[in-house]
Amino acid sequence: MILTQKETELLKDMKEQEELCIKKYSKYATEAKCPQLKTLFNTISGHESAHLQSINEMLTGKEPASPAPMSENNQMCKCCDYSSTQDKDHDAFLCQDMLGTEKHVSALYNTGVFEFKSPAMRKMLNHIQAEEQQHGEWLYAYMNCNGMYN
Repeated sequence: MILTQKETELLKDMKEQEELCIKKYSKYATEAKCPQLKTLFNTISGHESAHLQSINEMLTGKEPASPAPMSENNQMCKCCDYSSTQDKDHDAFLCQDMLGTEKHVSALYNTGVFEFKSPAMRKMLNHIQAEEQQHGEWLYAYMNCNGMYN
């Protein structure tokens, strides 16, 4: 399939954002003080890698197969017993940054859903957007459980 210039540019933006998400989640997983937060960041990083793979395939003009159903891997709220306020504040900053990033990325996918002519591509972008929103839900749940969300 031949992509329009607008579709190509949107996919390039999505690719850059997915690459940034992977870098940030991977970096933050090593920096997080709480083991549960490290696990959460690593889990989400894996999802972002799958998104990047889908975007790269789409950039070649390949229409994606139907997306796999969203996993039922419900990241339940994981409360951490922080040894210091400084550690908790550090992890809160990481979570706030990633929640803001997820909001931005979700909005980018929302635009894509309306701009692509291929139903298969729109369906995949919608699926990825739903997963980005799920990541935000997991981050919110972690923050709320640990008294980091006001």
